[in-house]
Amino acid sequence: MHTEVLSEQQQRKLYKRTLWIIITSQIFGGAGLAAGVTVGALLAKDMMESDAIAGLPTALFTLGSALAAFSIGAISHKRGRRIGLATGFFIGTIGALGVIYAAAIDSIVLLFSSLFLYGAGTATNLQARYAGTDLATPTTRGKAISLAMVFTTIGAVTGPNLVAPTGRMADSIGLPTLTGPFILAAVAYGLAGVIIFFLLKPDPLLVARTIETKTQVTTESTEKRPLIYLGAIVMIVTQVIMVAIMTMTPIHMTHHGHSLSAVGLVIGMHIGAMYLPSLVTGALVDKFGRSVMIIASSVTLFLSGVIGTFSPADSLLSITIALTLLGVGWNFGLISGTALIIDGTTLKTRAKVQGTTDVSIAVFGASAGLLSGVFMSMSSFGTLAFVGGVIGFILLPVLYWATNKTRS
Repeated sequence: MHTEVLSEQQQRKLYKRTLWIIITSQIFGGAGLAAGVTVGALLAKDMMESDAIAGLPTALFTLGSALAAFSIGAISHKRGRRIGLATGFFIGTIGALGVIYAAAIDSIVLLFSSLFLYGAGTATNLQARYAGTDLATPTTRGKAISLAMVFTTIGAVTGPNLVAPTGRMADSIGLPTLTGPFILAAVAYGLAGVIIFFLLKPDPLLVARTIETKTQVTTESTEKRPLIYLGAIVMIVTQVIMVAIMTMTPIHMTHHGHSLSAVGLVIGMHIGAMYLPSLVTGALVDKFGRSVMIIASSVTLFLSGVIGTFSPADSLLSITIALTLLGVGWNFGLISGTALIIDGTTLKTRAKVQGTTDVSIAVFGASAGLLSGVFMSMSSFGTLAFVGGVIGFILLPVLYWATNKTRS
């Protein structure tokens, strides 16, 4: 079925085409994921009238993304990236629509269940980065991950900064103001799903497997477990730190008099920092190695925590710098960790391992989102930021262990 792509020239052509399809879908996917990050906690706070559960929305859509990550990985393993990714985006669309309806009828139960489904879009947006690497060579994997992620920046930065205008649009049609970003999310996820379903043909993962079989490539015949474990731990730790601090930032800012537009600006800068560095991060990962970028992630996360700890609560500039560094540290960790997962797996098991890894990332992220509200209500945002920065240093001994295991 895929014999037409076996020549090197045709493989390169398909690789480039696949990247452009993933890039286009990521633009819309980025806009979709920004809604829950920006106003999810505020919406729950308004409906529940409690700060302690403000982290619950993030926990719910992160748990939803965990289930979705497992499902997308399993579907992709059996039927390819196209069906797996399209299914995830469409479920995310249903979740966003559910959030809108839940807020309109003031139903907490429907809100929470819809946020769970909405998480499928987040998981799909992240898993799309793997599709860009299926036809990449070992020396261009970091760059492939970057190209698949970087265009998420357009949607991810635009989304939070559309909080005010989408809110006014929601008001004009009789919906609660904070549902505006979820209207954007429903449209964005739906478009991303349509693009993947109709354009991602032939499927890059299925093609890569066919190429491997027909050319009898055996260079990646065995899994390298230390690399897989290291990649997973790096992504889990960076996700925990990022989710915990990011989730409480809107609450912290509104408590100290910052406007909704200011919250949107800070979260937009943060999400931009999560994805925009991908322009160079992938090339750095390929050139200097995974280990160097893991160290860079650890240091950047620590600096973010320190600045967040000592920033005056009314300083928009300080909180913006802290959240920007948080995004950059997460980016370094995600791309280097993703590259390690790909390095350590074979095409036969890759989709399944990737799905399982993203489940772990999502579960730990959900726990961080849920506990962050409780933690901050018992202490402060500054303490939360400092603890997050310190946790970033866990990456260094793990890196040392994995390096020694790989050499032995």
